[in-house]
Amino acid sequence: MPIYHVVLFKLKPEVTAEQIENWGKLANAMLGQVPGLTKISFGKPLPMTASRAKGFDMGLVAILDSPAALSTYAAHDTHLPVMKLREELCDDALAYDLEFDV
Repeated sequence: MPIYHVVLFKLKPEVTAEQIENWGKLANAMLGQVPGLTKISFGKPLPMTASRAKGFDMGLVAILDSPAALSTYAAHDTHLPVMKLREELCDDALAYDLEFDV
């Protein structure tokens, strides 16, 4: 069953658009590199619901083909620079993983 790995981020106030763009490129580059990662999306909340985001101003959804793939993703060499940037650019993050029966 597919796993939806959802991560929300609270950016530090001084983070620039260029830093966010670079971070998004690194995140998107994981596709095709991490075994079991089938799709990844990275971006800001929709304007119509941004007021309900409780300060989280960026998000990522990664779709993986199994719980085992989530473990591989977490430790994969291409994921480590993405996590390092998260630590540099964010005040907080929230991860939530869901398994879907399709």
